[in-house]
Amino acid sequence: MTPRQRLLGQFIERVWNCGDSAAVPEYLAETYTIRHDPGDPWEGRTLDQAGFIERLETSRAPFPDQRFTIVHISEDDTSVIIAWTWAATHRLPIAGFEASNRTITMSGASVYSFDRKDRLTGHWQVSDRLSVFQQLQQNAAVQQDAAAAR
Repeated sequence: MTPRQRLLGQFIERVWNCGDSAAVPEYLAETYTIRHDPGDPWEGRTLDQAGFIERLETSRAPFPDQRFTIVHISEDDTSVIIAWTWAATHRLPIAGFEASNRTITMSGASVYSFDRKDRLTGHWQVSDRLSVFQQLQQNAAVQQDAAAAR
């Protein structure tokens, strides 16, 4: 594993999996751009570190036990590419769906870019947000059926 690959793995673990917002300055450049991430409210935006922390905390709130698992990692001259899976328990309302306390899963791939000091400067990502929405719908239907049966 290369130094950048290790760094990205640590970033995913500490920041996204553990929610360690205090660690963000260790990994991010002064600005971070979400170049492509359909369905992400921050898509197309360039964030400072405080903005990235807001994104992290907002994204994690409904899924506080979220866990990204890197299933593949590779690198070129300027980027590290990961394929990943994600799983989390739906604990707070999101997108009009009440908390279900059920596990939601998805998969995706992200291309992370770095500056000359090996700090993250942004990503380009695709993820299966459709299946997340379908799982949220299914869980809401189960909850409605359970409430109707009472």
